[in-house]
Amino acid sequence: MNYCDKIKYSIYTTEIADFGTMADTLLAQLPQSEQIFRLIFFGTPANNNEYVTRRNILSDKIQQRYPQKLPVLSYVSQPALDGGLTMEVHSYQADENDQIMYHPNEGFPYITLENADGRFLFAGGFHSDVLNFNTQQQSVEVFRLASEVLHKENFPIENIIRQWNYIEQITGFDGADQHYQMFNNVRSNFYNQTTWSMGYPAATGIGSNLGGILVDIDAAVFTRPECFATPIDNKLQVAAHAYSPQVLEMAHQQKSTPKFERAKSMTFDDRQLIYISGTAAIRGEESLTGVGLERQLHITMENIAQLTGDAHLKLLRVYLKDKSHYQEAYKLLNDYQLNISISYMCADVCRDELLIEIEGIAIK
Repeated sequence: MNYCDKIKYSIYTTEIADFGTMADTLLAQLPQSEQIFRLIFFGTPANNNEYVTRRNILSDKIQQRYPQKLPVLSYVSQPALDGGLTMEVHSYQADENDQIMYHPNEGFPYITLENADGRFLFAGGFHSDVLNFNTQQQSVEVFRLASEVLHKENFPIENIIRQWNYIEQITGFDGADQHYQMFNNVRSNFYNQTTWSMGYPAATGIGSNLGGILVDIDAAVFTRPECFATPIDNKLQVAAHAYSPQVLEMAHQQKSTPKFERAKSMTFDDRQLIYISGTAAIRGEESLTGVGLERQLHITMENIAQLTGDAHLKLLRVYLKDKSHYQEAYKLLNDYQLNISISYMCADVCRDELLIEIEGIAIK
């Protein structure tokens, strides 16, 4: 069976209840016949003390359920707009050709998969001391943790295929330094250790209201020539890592461009899995200004279509700056008749004028 048929993505939501009940309700729905690689929870703690408490609750419940096979756990402080708590699941339907290993890794569990196509790493939940460290300190520690796992498992940095970056108060400041700028500078220092001959990862850099810095990664080292990774450009957009100084100044990112591709594909013979980066209503390198949510959503979906071609969308995450736009966004996306898992979160996008950002996964 092809990798594209074995990897699975699904989303579950639950009605508002106490946190433990919501977590139990979601965990009870996990597929029994698949290996669970990654769990991402989206919810709304009241403050960072409660964020840490709830993350520990999730960790304990997952430890009880999977004592020998801990999946990657990430708890993202973003209000779920279609329920009390949302859970995204990355799972895998293994066969006799797959060798899967679960690594506890002292609170930051990760999974390695090896088969005839190559070696694959699913890691993340990388976070630091959200109560005592600032954005700069957390970013440095998070990339140290990621680097440690990559080095231990012999995955070169440039083999990161997909990266998710969650930044508390992304457009906020510590003194004169913007949080997103600080994160980008640390990420650039980390990325400067290699040449990125296969292009940067697909990535999302999105705001969270609490939770500090949180990073997840997927990486791959291929062993057959018929399997490889490819960066995907959108002819309607300038690559983010090639933004002009004018755009960086407007976005308060004076020191370093965001290092990611608009999308990145993994090819397995005649099949492809496409990681779609966080995508918004940007043409060239400029945001579409002076228009409402409907126009921004349609332009965003046009940008995604440019990236995916004839591949079929399998999952979308929708980030809305204003929670009052949820019903409109839901109706507009429903009109596309995608018939896939879609989650809706309230999150700050990295440019003030953007109302919506969408990321996803497609397969052909």
